[in-house]
Amino acid sequence: MNEQTAAPIAHGGALSEAMARHGGTASEWLDLSTGISPFSLPLPEIPADVWRRLPEQSEVQRVCELAMQHYGASVVPIAVPGTQAAIQLLPFLTPNASEVAIVSPTYGEYERAYQRMDMAIDPIDALHGATVTRASVAILANPNNPDGRETPRDDVFGFARAQRHRLVVVDEAFADMRQDLTMVGAAGMEPNLVVMRSFGKFFGLAGLRLGFVFAEAELAKILRERLGPWAVSGPALAIASHAFSRLDLVNELRTKLDKAHAMTRSALSMARVRIVGETALFFYCDVGDGAAVREFLASHKVLVRAFDHSPSRIRIGLVPDELSAVRLRETLRLAGPLTS
Repeated sequence: MNEQTAAPIAHGGALSEAMARHGGTASEWLDLSTGISPFSLPLPEIPADVWRRLPEQSEVQRVCELAMQHYGASVVPIAVPGTQAAIQLLPFLTPNASEVAIVSPTYGEYERAYQRMDMAIDPIDALHGATVTRASVAILANPNNPDGRETPRDDVFGFARAQRHRLVVVDEAFADMRQDLTMVGAAGMEPNLVVMRSFGKFFGLAGLRLGFVFAEAELAKILRERLGPWAVSGPALAIASHAFSRLDLVNELRTKLDKAHAMTRSALSMARVRIVGETALFFYCDVGDGAAVREFLASHKVLVRAFDHSPSRIRIGLVPDELSAVRLRETLRLAGPLTS
């Protein structure tokens, strides 16, 4: 195992660092640096004993069964403390693998997790590119982060079926608004397929640290044993149970996200920013010099994400309201010479 400590990967959401550099309080900033919903599910009243005691296995099982119904799966998933925790454990599913194919560029923690286990990384442009590699594992984010690329479900299913000698991992962290893409219905039926879903992004509760992994029994057992007991907190389970039981709140969130998506798109269009990719929760834009535009916007207390692997691009999350849309539009207009 490679124990070398590499520099941390820069992710969105580093508001405190931006404040230290450019000043201001959190309330003065418009943080659009992540792909997390700007709206949070209304929280239920949580009984005091949920905070005091360890969660019962029956509570975990109930939430996982509700998650199976909510996501339209065919197997009961494993609850994990955020899908990042599951990513850390993926290499243990194929301990003898020497090479991993990752549809790239994408979320950097997949590569980091496998490199930590001394596995070689083979960046590929599309899932079918894994067929010409020696990789024992193929990883796809669908929709992809940060560029929003989508791989049709039939293509993913066909690949998993034809490549059963490879483990196929599909991260669907941004698929809540795209039921037509999801592979959760096949996970558990296809022995080489693992599908991950994030709870916090769609429900606007990323701080809860909760996710679900769908896989066949033997793979699920490995993950469960690696996670150990009480991996997910009682309050997280209580909130998830509430969320999955309230279709009215889920539909309300979908409506609000659709409206925010339209407002954000309009602001970008009116500022003449070129959109080159998107999901329901963010836009991927070509602005010429991503780092320079990011710094300019930050100087006006608007936070977006730039990328080393794609220096001309930035990712912009959804605005929560009309006032924020106007602020984004006008700040981007001020940055016009940088984006042209």
